[in-house]
Amino acid sequence: MKTTNRIITSILIAILFLLNTMSFAQENERPAYVTVTTMYWNQDSDMNAKEWKAIEKEYMDKVTSKNEYVNSARYYMHLMTDNSNEVLYVQSYKDWAAIEKAAERNSELEKEAWPDADARKAFLKKMNSAYAPMHSDEIYATLPGAKVLESEVTDGMILYVRKNKRAFPQDGSWDELKGLAERMEQNVIHKNEFIKAYYPNMHAWGSDKRDFIQAFYLDSMDDMEKMFDKNQELMKEEFTEEEGKTMGKYFEGHGDYVYSVVVL
Repeated sequence: MKTTNRIITSILIAILFLLNTMSFAQENERPAYVTVTTMYWNQDSDMNAKEWKAIEKEYMDKVTSKNEYVNSARYYMHLMTDNSNEVLYVQSYKDWAAIEKAAERNSELEKEAWPDADARKAFLKKMNSAYAPMHSDEIYATLPGAKVLESEVTDGMILYVRKNKRAFPQDGSWDELKGLAERMEQNVIHKNEFIKAYYPNMHAWGSDKRDFIQAFYLDSMDDMEKMFDKNQELMKEEFTEEEGKTMGKYFEGHGDYVYSVVVL
């Protein structure tokens, strides 16, 4: 990999965060918040992948998809992360109140789906047995500048997540940042054909307020390398080397994570 250029690429993409936070309130159609629950497979469970997908699909069809407070919901499995047992469950909501109401509505829908209390308890126990007791939760505010997926998610697609850490330099300039960010959004991300969708999010509730999370949908693992190469090509056309270096002072680093998209 071309490490130096990749670092500059990540910094330039990440800078869109600061531009997007300024115009967040201007967009009303997209969901306002995304919750991310990080779970881990229960190593003692005897549930296989086929059974897991079947039981999660049943719950999705009977409960989650009927919950008017949930805009979307999807699972993602580890491909390249720190823990091979990792499973992400991501949901989006139109506002903060919807997050609070969704759990209560789920309970109501569960009772409608499984009226018999014993049957309901048995189903939920079996479904939850796939996961270890430990999990973590984060809430992110969505940002404008997304490149929306134009087709249905399909098997084989991957989710590439870049977790950026913001820095706050004393010599920073909003005007400097904004100008470069606008060019990056218009002339790199949205022109890169290997990026099928792009969703930027910022910290709302969780462990680190510096977090700026970027989610990229790609058709395959092969396209991730192509995406980086195309970003570099487009950036060379748009930015000088000095402009790329200027971005570095606004960020402290990032982590890369890759997940497979689960189609239930």
